[in-house]
Amino acid sequence: MKTFIYMVRHGDSPKDGNERTRELTEKGRIDAQRLTDILQKEDIDTVISSPYSRSILTVQKIAEQIEKEVIIMEDLKEQIFNAEEKRISDKELYPLLEKSFSDPTYALKGGESNADCQQRAIKVLKELLNTYQGQKVIIGTHGAVMTLMMQFYDSRYDLNFLLHTSKPDIYRMEFEGQELVDVKRLWEI
Repeated sequence: MKTFIYMVRHGDSPKDGNERTRELTEKGRIDAQRLTDILQKEDIDTVISSPYSRSILTVQKIAEQIEKEVIIMEDLKEQIFNAEEKRISDKELYPLLEKSFSDPTYALKGGESNADCQQRAIKVLKELLNTYQGQKVIIGTHGAVMTLMMQFYDSRYDLNFLLHTSKPDIYRMEFEGQELVDVKRLWEI
């Protein structure tokens, strides 16, 4: 029985602010509507999201169209890069990503390693594959955690993949039981 998981990376969000509460920019809101237009053709059954505002707002309209609430799952939040809830600058983030993808156990003080983040997120994904078997499920997510979930099934989803994703982005993952059998990018820039 095929189950489809739609990894939806959130739209563009402001560069400053709290990780949990940053919303979408005007571009992010426009792209969320484009994303909704793409996903409405997919016969989605369920919409699940990270607890972060930018992820929820990216998938909210498709949930409304299928007359469902967005289900919030704490363990789908973005990788915790430091002890603060404040966004790390791109200048600081890229070297951190390089180091963490070359050493999955590396983390800044108060942060989360790739290995720990992947373990947390994969536990949720496996539960979703059991709970929603045979259905089409959207996961509103973030770049690093999405890449780590995909990497669990296929090592091609690495730092280079992450750096070439867009905000937003959509990857449809097709599963037979717990086995990933196909991935297709649905978002076109």
